[in-house]
Amino acid sequence: MPHHAMIVVDSHCHASPVWYEPVESLLYEMEQNNVAHAILIQINGQTHNDYQFDCLARYPGRFASVVTVDTNGSDAPDDLRRLADRGASGVRLRPETRSPGDDPFAIWRTAEQLGIGVSCIGKAKDYASDDFSQLIEQFPDLNVVLEHLGSLGSKTPEQTDEAIIAKVLDLTRFPNVTIKVPGLGEFCTRAIPGDDPFPFERPIPILLERVYDAFGPDRMMWGSDYPPVSGREGYRNALQLPLEAFAAKSDAAKARIFGEVALRIFPVR
Repeated sequence: MPHHAMIVVDSHCHASPVWYEPVESLLYEMEQNNVAHAILIQINGQTHNDYQFDCLARYPGRFASVVTVDTNGSDAPDDLRRLADRGASGVRLRPETRSPGDDPFAIWRTAEQLGIGVSCIGKAKDYASDDFSQLIEQFPDLNVVLEHLGSLGSKTPEQTDEAIIAKVLDLTRFPNVTIKVPGLGEFCTRAIPGDDPFPFERPIPILLERVYDAFGPDRMMWGSDYPPVSGREGYRNALQLPLEAFAAKSDAAKARIFGEVALRIFPVR
């Protein structure tokens, strides 16, 4: 099935007037590549979410907003409730995020109560930690989405640390954990000179297949990481090469990875 016959959703991209690019740059890439919807992930350190809500208002039905809050503040749960009332579909947290006061898990508990997903940014070793497993165990109704292939593609020594890879993949024992599938440029090395049309050194790491075997298509979602991806292989390749990597999978499996799972966890407004 050519990808234009299914609904393609980009589960991980950024738009901001402060850093990166305005949303119109993202829309251009989406339109060039038949991407129907995108999940806007608030950038690190930015707790002012008005621009993302403005994007939702100006382009209804195209985007979902995953917000951030100042989790060091005691009013973070109330902030998150207000943002959910405005239409936030998710919140971005780290594995090690804890709340001040009597309940260190207050912000996680609030997300579960609100029924919004968590886009979880972290290092592979933090995803692999016992603390993170214990946290997930406490909130079985909270959708937790590991960003950037669980950071197994971060081109660090962790990528080849089999113990860490195994622990991250073992998070599949929790049915509420999902993982984002990025462009290959996040974990492959660029081929220089690039005589071959394929832009990466071969053989490519088999991470995608291992993640597929562990999580399955019902718990995977593609995300471009736009606009940082523009400094790697570019938006088009970030979509086309994963599509080619999963070419042998069923149409139903590809439809889930490249759209349906993202829409289920982070509904477009």
